[in-house]
Amino acid sequence: MIKKLLALFLAVAMVLSLAACAKPAPAAETASGEPAPAEANKFKIAVYTGTVSQGEEEFRAGEKMAAKYPDIIVTQTYPDNFTKEQETVIANALALVSDPDVKALVMVQSVPGACAAFEKVREARPDVLIIGGVPGEDPDMIAKKADIVLQGDELAMGYAIPAQAKKLGAKAFVHYSFPRHMSYPLLSQRRDIFKEECAKLDLKFVDATAPDPTGDAGLPGAQQFILEDVPRKVAELGKDTNFFSTNCGMQEPLIKSVLEQGAIYAQQCCPSPYHAYPGALGIDVKGHEGDVEYLIGEIKTKIAEKGGTGRFSTWPVPINMMFVEAGVEYAKAWCEGTITSVNDGEALKKLCSEAAGGAEMTITTYTGKDKDGKDVSFDNFYMILSDFITF
Repeated sequence: MIKKLLALFLAVAMVLSLAACAKPAPAAETASGEPAPAEANKFKIAVYTGTVSQGEEEFRAGEKMAAKYPDIIVTQTYPDNFTKEQETVIANALALVSDPDVKALVMVQSVPGACAAFEKVREARPDVLIIGGVPGEDPDMIAKKADIVLQGDELAMGYAIPAQAKKLGAKAFVHYSFPRHMSYPLLSQRRDIFKEECAKLDLKFVDATAPDPTGDAGLPGAQQFILEDVPRKVAELGKDTNFFSTNCGMQEPLIKSVLEQGAIYAQQCCPSPYHAYPGALGIDVKGHEGDVEYLIGEIKTKIAEKGGTGRFSTWPVPINMMFVEAGVEYAKAWCEGTITSVNDGEALKKLCSEAAGGAEMTITTYTGKDKDGKDVSFDNFYMILSDFITF
């Protein structure tokens, strides 16, 4: 027994002796001999977008950010039929933030179901920064669920697009949409502004109902409708008719058909040289990714070849791509601590301008009505408007 106690005592003494002799490892030094900064906190940023068929701009912007920051960007897409698969919209968002290293979520477009997804993300990860672009739900709902919301100034577009159509020679204005989109407050309010402005500008306004791409016929059915209906409308209203659709998936067939019919196209639903123009005109941007000037030149050439010069336009700023890129840069700066507020408006404006290549934009915060008709304003809901470029 005494031998065992002695052996135990010697073992403990040896461990204590080794611990006393151990010294902390010296701090790493830079070439100048100064202590190197501690390793930054590890973080990831989740980018959540639609697929190529429903939102190629956002998808490609996500790819671009993943290529720029391969160690920190993780990506995911929501289903094309998001209205009927909202559980998947929510589940995919939760899967992204299940990784504890994910400190920010950037979702563009924030389709219906995003509010519920953000709420579940908040419950699971209250520390995650949430940035939502192009919301498909009430401003007063999503502004309370996300830290920052980014939106083209839909209401200001209600005035700008008819005025631009008039400049391009329009005498009529066709508005394609469907009940689901008209349930979005900003889109329905903009449609009403379109009608009022068209009356002031002596433009015949036509409120045309198209199939919902999330319906039974899907996106192919909606696209086929556009290809068949534009010639009918031109036969009825004449070539000096401007066409507009609220849906991203309809833009490519709309551009094709409008150009073939010799009509007018002032702006897409999500204005940008990248949105639908390359696909509709057969422009290969491989090797010129991100080169807006190259793309604008190619669009002008293709439109001129079919006699459409002066009758097509858009914004020089790829707005949905800008939302993804500026959102990622904002989240990265927030994770690194160079932005210390979840809602730093000045920093956001600067990053949006940089993502748009320095293009001039008007950025305001949302002021409008809630469901009950009461005046509301949100300092985290940013509305963006740009001038036009005519091809």
